[in-house]
Amino acid sequence: MFQRSEHGFGQAGLTLTLNAAHALPAPRDGWQGRLDQISGYFAGLDLVPDLGANVGSITWFRGLLSCTALCMLPILFFPRQQPLPMAVPPRADAGAWEETRAQTIAPAAWGGDTGKHMAATDAVVALANAPERPTLELTASLGQGDGFARVLERAGVGEGEAHRVADLVAGATDLGAIKPGTQIKLTLGRRANRNLSRPLDFLAFRARLDLGLALKREGAGLILQRMPIAVDRTPLRIQGQVGDSLYRSARAAGVPGKAVEAYIRAIASRLSLGSDVNADARFDLIVEHARAATGETEVGNLLYAGLYRGSRKTQLLQWNVGGRSDWYEASGVGQSRGGGFAQPVAYARISSGFGMRFHPLLGYTRLHRGVDYAAPYGAPIRAVSDGYVALAGWAGGYGNQVRLSHSSTLGTSYSHMSRIVVSPGTRVLQGQVIGYVGSTGLSTGPHLHFEVYKSGQVVNPMTVSFASTSLLSGNELAKFRAKLSGLLNLPVNGADAIAATATASR
Repeated sequence: MFQRSEHGFGQAGLTLTLNAAHALPAPRDGWQGRLDQISGYFAGLDLVPDLGANVGSITWFRGLLSCTALCMLPILFFPRQQPLPMAVPPRADAGAWEETRAQTIAPAAWGGDTGKHMAATDAVVALANAPERPTLELTASLGQGDGFARVLERAGVGEGEAHRVADLVAGATDLGAIKPGTQIKLTLGRRANRNLSRPLDFLAFRARLDLGLALKREGAGLILQRMPIAVDRTPLRIQGQVGDSLYRSARAAGVPGKAVEAYIRAIASRLSLGSDVNADARFDLIVEHARAATGETEVGNLLYAGLYRGSRKTQLLQWNVGGRSDWYEASGVGQSRGGGFAQPVAYARISSGFGMRFHPLLGYTRLHRGVDYAAPYGAPIRAVSDGYVALAGWAGGYGNQVRLSHSSTLGTSYSHMSRIVVSPGTRVLQGQVIGYVGSTGLSTGPHLHFEVYKSGQVVNPMTVSFASTSLLSGNELAKFRAKLSGLLNLPVNGADAIAATATASR
């Protein structure tokens, strides 16, 4: 739509060229001419002008009046609203409401009973107590850090009976050794009334790989039944090619992750995995393995770590000597530990070094044969390397002294001790406490006098490296070689055994 002014009426610039055939009719006289003028006036009258233009003019006020009139007319002719009279239904009684609610479609949160039950009739007789099942069969799971009796209580066993059952089970196996996740099958019997816990009629679970336990009620008590399970504990041997990644190849062969990590640490103590191990090398692992007659399996610690690079072999067997477990080569050479100077007293300062000095008690200059460590009275003194106790007792001006023999040429001594805790002839390990700081003998205060001997001659302790390498000999070496030979005679059955392990675990 356009406003009248947009068509150019009454505006200059509109030119019409008319010929004789299109000439305008001549105006009429009299009342007809007057009527034509009035019709023309109203036809040209604009009752709805644009209220956004010529604000304040006569035309604008005429348009405002037209708009007001158009708004008032609907209001004046709007129909009156009156409530319609109708009958109000009576309020439903309790019985009618229950019957209606049972047949309506409504959420349960709003009180609907659809799909549950119909309303009760006169034929329904309410029971004082709903009947219970005579027995309940349950399965409980032992959680991490959970107590055995607590698991039974959560399943519905009474507190007193749960602790009696736990005591019976503890007589057959260590409760703390039962693995988390163990499934316990329970059968609870009928109880006399609802105020009492159900009695335990039956219980069964796998206590260990080689033992199953069951409890059955006989009369008023429970009888524990042990079910031993035969277990084959032959170690498991797995071999394979290193390829692009030693870890991924071993895992692909079925070796458990922890065993692979232990294998890599053992081999890395002898070889550089980056430069000494290539893709053509072959790995050889032997791990603890137990297989029950019922099919379950368990894989334990790594026993043997081997790596074959052509004609070169690295063979390591874990062996325990003096309470310390190390990886030993096939020749009986253990793992080197330490390197550099080892301080026998922790957090102690050197009060006097090795060399010539004026003796504070004797009153003349002489060679100070060791290093003095000023430390608090009673501070622990530790062996700087593995060795055997050659002397432990009183040594004149040295006071209480311990001498250790680390090899055929190297020895150490620890003097002025307040107390000695080792005996002559015993084996000590690096870092083991052998005594405590004191001030016995020719001493002006609590300190440790530490000496080092090479081929029977004292040397400056600060110049000695105490790298410790264990060597097996004699009967110990014979046992070691027998164990290694037995493991190397095992067949390579890793693939089948690991597959069976995976199947059993699923």
